Amino acid sequence: MPDGEEPRAGIARGLLERCTFPPPGAPLTCAVSGGADSLALLLLAVMAGCRVTAVHVDHGLRAGSAAEAEVVASAAARVGADFRRERVELEPGPNLEARARAARFAVLPPDVATGHTMDDQVETVLCNLLRGTGPDGLAGMRPGPAHPLLGLRRSETRQVCEEAGIAWVDDASNRDPRYLRNRVRLELLPLCEDVAGRDPVPAIARLASLAGADGALLDGLAADLVPDPTSAAALVRAPEPLAARAMRRWLREIGATPASGGRAARVAGADRQPPSSADVRRVLGVAAGSAVATEIAGGWRVCRSRGRLSASPPPSVPARDVEGSGERPRDGH
Repeated sequence: MPDGEEPRAGIARGLLERCTFPPPGAPLTCAVSGGADSLALLLLAVMAGCRVTAVHVDHGLRAGSAAEAEVVASAAARVGADFRRERVELEPGPNLEARARAARFAVLPPDVATGHTMDDQVETVLCNLLRGTGPDGLAGMRPGPAHPLLGLRRSETRQVCEEAGIAWVDDASNRDPRYLRNRVRLELLPLCEDVAGRDPVPAIARLASLAGADGALLDGLAADLVPDPTSAAALVRAPEPLAARAMRRWLREIGATPASGGRAARVAGADRQPPSSADVRRVLGVAAGSAVATEIAGGWRVCRSRGRLSASPPPSVPARDVEGSGERPRDGH
């Protein structure tokens, strides 16, 4: 394929209508690891008319990682996309996968697009379910420009790469049974298919779509009913499910939620986890007057004074690094 030429139409052109890329001409940064899914993301984004920059993040965790960057650079050059390489350093220790993810997103722009497919969506939903999620966890990843391939199957991204004549990198860690997601992919989903007598991925993906639509509606109702989640009176008046959603929104906005990547991830917002239902109940108890203060995950302390809630970060997060810890939060969610 000559430099700057888009991939041959074939299957790729037919898949675009199931993708959620931004309009033609819009800038789009794509996280491209060198695997088939992310390379298909790069190729399809170019075909969609976006001004694409492919970013490869090298964690330096295994031999040959530099060669993976060259695979991405070559693919970007072939389709006329810009390319940038980032390198992050990780210390040995536990939770390596989660820390690698946090480090990766810390060097990527907030609106970066990833190559997650429908199969990834279903794995995410099942992992959330096994960890004890609430309704929002059943929605998985939200479709849109950040996840434009959620309507595609993993097998289709490989077909896109094959059609374009681009070889992808096969990451052996995707078969490591130490990781929950891999066991869901390699063991649980095949068992579900055997029990159900059909491919379970479309059905579970449909559940995620329905849960996402319901969640968006409830979030909107919560924002209208409790526009200021620091108001104890507003929280007490609201139905508990909507008060809980308003509280989750506030805790996430100010950063008072656990982050698997340590202080940097917590301050920057990378890899923030939703507040637990137990934390939300404790904070709503403070709003209702059953306690004057409570400590929640990550060492944050939430207090009530003069009918308003305020949150104080743990000593490891300087107050100047925390936006709005005691102020009225933004209305976005």
